[in-house]
Amino acid sequence: MISVVCVYNDEQTLQDCLLQCLRSQTASCELIALDNTESRFRSAAEALNYGGGRAHGKYVMFVHQDVSLNGDTWMRDAENVLDSLPELGVAGIAGKRKKNEWLSNSKHGTPPRPAGSETLGAPVVVQTVDECLVVVPREVFDVLKFDEAVCDGWHLYAVDYCLSSASIGLKTYVLPLPVYHSSEGAVDVPTHLLDQLTANIPASHRGNLSPDYYKTLKKLLKKHRNQTPRVYTTFRDWTTAYPIIVQRVAFVVVQIVNSVRTRLYCV
Repeated sequence: MISVVCVYNDEQTLQDCLLQCLRSQTASCELIALDNTESRFRSAAEALNYGGGRAHGKYVMFVHQDVSLNGDTWMRDAENVLDSLPELGVAGIAGKRKKNEWLSNSKHGTPPRPAGSETLGAPVVVQTVDECLVVVPREVFDVLKFDEAVCDGWHLYAVDYCLSSASIGLKTYVLPLPVYHSSEGAVDVPTHLLDQLTANIPASHRGNLSPDYYKTLKKLLKKHRNQTPRVYTTFRDWTTAYPIIVQRVAFVVVQIVNSVRTRLYCV
């Protein structure tokens, strides 16, 4: 059985998306819905550790409120696939193992569009998975919790968990199972000078997130810098060798150059 842990702040979204598809599943599951409408939890790591600690299933699935599982047999199919994976530490439905490769059979946004650049026919080992849906074997969660010190907000907790899982010899997989995530994913946030410099670049390509994201990212890169030279995430890739601001400026410069090249080509 899979235990489903969801921290929600919009009950209507929870009902319309996740709960609606769970009701139609042919396999039984345990639901642990955590109400955070009044900011009871200070971070995703805190909330998911609390919910995961109350789960009884063989696997614990941490999932966003606006995710819909595609098909009535999704839970049954997922458990069958999970049972077949050697050295399983973490599984998700979107992830990366190298630069410019987004692996997923899922869709997101409105209107729905592919969440990955490559689709899957079988599970694939990756470095990290996206936070929208993460599955951890109960026996793994019993010994490895989400890091509430590093991930003290609502970002990168799955990325950190995947890297921590790898450090104890376990693997991270992307499952070839489709879901629909109504969120657009990364949300662009104005960042003053960087935002001004990228004013003519599409928002989805600017690479600006909230300050809390970069605060967590700094701690995450420091934590894992002796383990890996590069961290691949479904938002962007980061090196552990250079300060974040240097990487962000370099990213902006590349985007500006590409934007100018595109405009010149179209003239």
